[in-house]
Amino acid sequence: MTPDDEREWVRRAKQGDTAAFGELARRQQTAVFNVAWRMFGRREDAEDAAQEAFLRAYKALDRFDDSRPFAPWVKRITVNLCLNRLEAEKARPQVSAADMGAAGEDAPDMDAWRHETPTPEQTMVRQEQSVKLRQAILQLPPHYRAVIECRHFQEMRYDEMAEALARPLSSIKSDLFRARKMLKKMLED
Repeated sequence: MTPDDEREWVRRAKQGDTAAFGELARRQQTAVFNVAWRMFGRREDAEDAAQEAFLRAYKALDRFDDSRPFAPWVKRITVNLCLNRLEAEKARPQVSAADMGAAGEDAPDMDAWRHETPTPEQTMVRQEQSVKLRQAILQLPPHYRAVIECRHFQEMRYDEMAEALARPLSSIKSDLFRARKMLKKMLED
């Protein structure tokens, strides 16, 4: 979808065309689900959060600046929604090996660092590393998980992260530093 096409869908959706919003949601559903999945680590919670994120986006559509891209906006809504839910439950998610295996094809490839065809051994090592990294990320406090999500999975700039998470830039940088340090320690242990 070109930026002009997207603006047209947004314009139509703002005028009450639910099919236009449905098309915007359809095009972003995988990305929004992946954000929620990485934040929660549980499929059911991710599905619920993705659905609620689109509902919130629909309700807030009149406040959306249609000169900006839709995807980052709906992903920010998703991150904030997940962060709020995680802060509210104050419990760290429990991830079992069964959850990791069940993720299967829906699991985002968080370790796509090579562009060549891997050997079976390399594939197995990558899968193990991906599971370990995901388990470590899920053990982070929610606000650290959010900055990792924004920076490394959504590839946001620091100023975008500060805006999306409604936090000072210095706090964002500090949280990201601490989150990376915690991840490093968890992965070394």
